[in-house]
Amino acid sequence: MKRSTPVKVIAVTSGKGGAGKTSVAVNLGAALARRHERVLLLDADLGLANIDVLLGLRPRHTLAHVLRGERALREVIIDAPGGLRVVPAASGVQRMAELNRSEHAGLIAAFSEMYDEIDTLIIDTAAGISDSVTSFCQAASEVLVVLCDEPASLADGYGLIKVLNRDHGVTRFQVLANMVDTPCDGFELYQRLLATTDRFLNVAIEYAGHIPRDPYLPRANRQRRLLLEAWPHSRAAQAFLQLAERVREWTRPPGPSGRLEFFVDRLVAAEFPA
Repeated sequence: MKRSTPVKVIAVTSGKGGAGKTSVAVNLGAALARRHERVLLLDADLGLANIDVLLGLRPRHTLAHVLRGERALREVIIDAPGGLRVVPAASGVQRMAELNRSEHAGLIAAFSEMYDEIDTLIIDTAAGISDSVTSFCQAASEVLVVLCDEPASLADGYGLIKVLNRDHGVTRFQVLANMVDTPCDGFELYQRLLATTDRFLNVAIEYAGHIPRDPYLPRANRQRRLLLEAWPHSRAAQAFLQLAERVREWTRPPGPSGRLEFFVDRLVAAEFPA
């Protein structure tokens, strides 16, 4: 029997590279898994995938094999540390970075068939505003925009929100301040973004919290280990656990927005208009 509660689909994204988006996706997934969530992590940086590198995985098959019809989606999913399951993308494969909208729809439809097997799907998008990024953000029930305290990160984060809102109808965003020195610094970063969006856009921007600057996090990344396993009592690890608790309280707004089934319908209709 099909579940009545929808899977929570979170697109972790950023306006620019270097904001720590992939590290946030991986460690948030691990923190949710510690809370007994069944987490599937999709590496949706389809041209330059790196989740497998960050977790020390050696996938034999990737989404490229699924697209070529050589493997089913379930066959490419691999078990990862911390109770995570990962769908690896294909690093450096140009074809993967050039998927058209109907191919995006096919991928998303494959995930919708797995609703009974997962509680949370985390999508680690590419940076920027490519078709891949906007497609997966549209599919998500929540868009988590990762910012760091750099002018370019703030400007590009606003640009991403603007494109998703004006061109793709996304109206709800969560903002995470990453690699900040103090909680006040993180909230101030959010307020600077909010002041701009309130002035120019009709969107709801909520503060998801902050991840402190912590030397143990880059050390864990270099060692290809999960922070929650390597240094579970570090400041950043505790912040990810707190973030996971907030994420578990997020509720999907009423109506079809955010449900993958409806998103697939919209994509196919756009690609093959009647």
